[in-house]
Amino acid sequence: MVKHPFHPLFGERLEVLYVRRLATGRVYVCDGGAGRNVALAEDATDRGLEPAAVPLTFEVLVGLAAVVGVIGDGREDR
Repeated sequence: MVKHPFHPLFGERLEVLYVRRLATGRVYVCDGGAGRNVALAEDATDRGLEPAAVPLTFEVLVGLAAVVGVIGDGREDR
């Protein structure tokens, strides 16, 4: 089932024809009807991971930026 809320096929159940494994993750190629196939990234389907329990907030991004800054301070310039 397509679970990405902005996808035009949101809520639809599609027949999976085959799975492609890419460096970025799995892609499901499905029968989109009318002789068309639709490729869906795994995270756009109910086969992907569940959404995070906590939304991404400004405070979380500030914390992440601080961690990246500390890591970046320890590297050597080449």
